[in-house]
Amino acid sequence: MKKKTKNSEFEHFSTLANDWWSKNGKFKILHDIQLVRMEYIKQVINKKKLNNIKILDVGCGGGLISEGLTKIGAHVTGIDFVKENISVAKMHAKKNKLKINYFTKDFEKEKITSKYDAIIILEVLEHLNDWSAFIKKIRLNLKKNGVLIISTINRNLISKFLTIDIGENLLKIIPINTHSFYKFIKPKELEYVLLDSNFKNIRFKGLTKDLLKMKWKLSNNTKINYFCSCTLN
Repeated sequence: MKKKTKNSEFEHFSTLANDWWSKNGKFKILHDIQLVRMEYIKQVINKKKLNNIKILDVGCGGGLISEGLTKIGAHVTGIDFVKENISVAKMHAKKNKLKINYFTKDFEKEKITSKYDAIIILEVLEHLNDWSAFIKKIRLNLKKNGVLIISTINRNLISKFLTIDIGENLLKIIPINTHSFYKFIKPKELEYVLLDSNFKNIRFKGLTKDLLKMKWKLSNNTKINYFCSCTLN
């Protein structure tokens, strides 16, 4: 199986940058799950309004989650290693009169200096060269008892079939070559790294689609897409 390099990840997402805010474009699925993502984040932080909570959105893309969090009061910093993504995010925030700190940063390599109440890493870990090393690094940017929120994809034959074979190659509801199966992460693998990185209260929640209502929802099924939340000791 061909492994995707950092350069190929960069090139892939650079070509998609202008499509971030098109609700029926290449990132339609992210728009479809936006409300569920926001619901999960509010549940974990245990607040409907995030007034004055300082949040880092890692791999923010065009700013979908950053804007959602800002609208409910959070002080958000969004970082992404693709310059085109940050340009789109900045323009959209300006258009909507939202104050968000956006920076282009290769967060696997470059140092992040500030500390945050919460760090959000959604659909990012499965694109990194060494996700476990990144978790050990990013924990340094959390305040004591800070919250880490992750979403990623489980690694099994079902997730490969539905995400890559069906989602990308057949239905094309996910841009082709977005994912590499070998980079998917089993919940037990993630839990082990989080425990080893001094995190506690590790909890998992599935993200599934209700085929009758054709809507995404939180569930206890973590076979494919799942969330994880934890707090730093």
